[in-house]
Amino acid sequence: MNVLFIMADQLRWDHLSCAGHPHLHTPNIDALAQRGVRFSQAYVTSGVCGPSRMSYYTGRYPISHGATWNRVPLSIGEVTLGEYLRDHAAAHPQAPAYDLWLAGKTHIMPDHAGFKRLSIEGHSELGHLLWQGGFRELDRHDGHHETGDVDGYSGWLRAQGYDSPEPWSDYVISAINEQGQVVSGWHMRNVHLPSRVKAAHSETAYMTTQALDFMRRQGSQPWVLHLSYVKPHWPYMAPAPYHALYRADQCLPTLKRESELQGAHPVVAAYRQHEESQTFARDEVVRHVRPAYQGLVKQLDDELGRLFQEMDGMGRLDDTLVIFCSDHGDFLGDHWLGEKELFYDTVQRVPFIVADPRKSADATRGTTDDRFVECVDVVPTILDALSIPIASHRIEGRSLMPLLQGQTPPWRDFVYTELDYGFKQARERLGRHPQQCRAFSLRTATHRYVNWLDLPEQLYDLRCDPDQFEDLGQDPGTSVLRSTLRDQLLDFLARRKHRTTLSDEAVIAGTNKHKAAGVFYGQW
Repeated sequence: MNVLFIMADQLRWDHLSCAGHPHLHTPNIDALAQRGVRFSQAYVTSGVCGPSRMSYYTGRYPISHGATWNRVPLSIGEVTLGEYLRDHAAAHPQAPAYDLWLAGKTHIMPDHAGFKRLSIEGHSELGHLLWQGGFRELDRHDGHHETGDVDGYSGWLRAQGYDSPEPWSDYVISAINEQGQVVSGWHMRNVHLPSRVKAAHSETAYMTTQALDFMRRQGSQPWVLHLSYVKPHWPYMAPAPYHALYRADQCLPTLKRESELQGAHPVVAAYRQHEESQTFARDEVVRHVRPAYQGLVKQLDDELGRLFQEMDGMGRLDDTLVIFCSDHGDFLGDHWLGEKELFYDTVQRVPFIVADPRKSADATRGTTDDRFVECVDVVPTILDALSIPIASHRIEGRSLMPLLQGQTPPWRDFVYTELDYGFKQARERLGRHPQQCRAFSLRTATHRYVNWLDLPEQLYDLRCDPDQFEDLGQDPGTSVLRSTLRDQLLDFLARRKHRTTLSDEAVIAGTNKHKAAGVFYGQW
């Protein structure tokens, strides 16, 4: 059994034809859903790349793993999927040995302070693995950062004739305007223009090729690969012909109402003052950007089609568990906001498809499952699929294998997400200390509740307001419900798994063993 764990960056759940988009057709992702299960109620633990991905890679919530925002290092003490795979291989030399390989983006930042404290050299084998978050890197490319030759992509572009010290900036996210000038995709006014790279030389195509080359090299040797695309994340610059495939009237309507601006929650109001929100509040910007965003999604689907077709030719679709997801969504002007982060389904809900080729999953093949799924479920699902024990004292997600096999175990009735906005301009606008800038949310089938520490709560009744336009957090009529949800949140937080160094089995084995250890306190 192989595992292909595919992640798109900033892909909205509603931008797939299998999720109901009327104009953006994604036949290859749809076909994957037909080979497996599409989980229609899948959510991330944070609307920010870094903490969301660390939850995907550890099976733990941000409040547990501590990497609460971009560029916050993952503690050296946290265990990632790659480490679980290697530890099992070391302990079971007769079993198939798996490394966790990477092609694309991770957002992992090394814990420099931890390295220094433990005197671990970064260039050592152990240091190198810890530095990479447990991945063996085929080619790491985090996008929207110029990395020179480190990621391979820049050097490869130069070899294709894109002669520049910074080919990503000068070609991948740049275009030629009507006046013949080179213009940057950082300015969203330019994203209707085609990128200066050919589609075959784009980030999306390049990483697809890296994945396929890796599979060919592996041959019959089993593998686990994280194929992590950087698109459709901004800059919203698509190569021809994808830049011009869609018109504004072929995009989803913007979810916003004037009433949202009246009496808005102070943090939400502060976010609406950010430059990206002010820009996306203009209808012309939305009409300009959304077609380009859809073009990037279409290219992703086409490249996945190439990937799956070649995998089929190699016989790899028959022995590979495929997981497809996103690290979060994108407001694209919804709720008068740009970017991501806040507690709306537009951002927190993501596409999530799992295709298990084994006969044990035949009963659910081609179905849609509306049970709540979280990104912390990926690690235990992969471990379970590979018959590797799940460290239940540490991992906070749940394996999805029983659901794929048609079982109906007791399941969660809400999902959890959180936000650390201490790094944002909103914190400065509100005059708050970083330690005050945490928020925690529960999303049930009927309500979305948000606790902002010592700021007003938020509450949305999803039964009559599924798009979250009316905040009932200060409505006296909701006080009892808010109290109930607050208690539920407290109970959830109290149950996080912070004893990570000793298994539950070890606790049970060591219970009431003090006399065996020569300790006889309390005797008469």
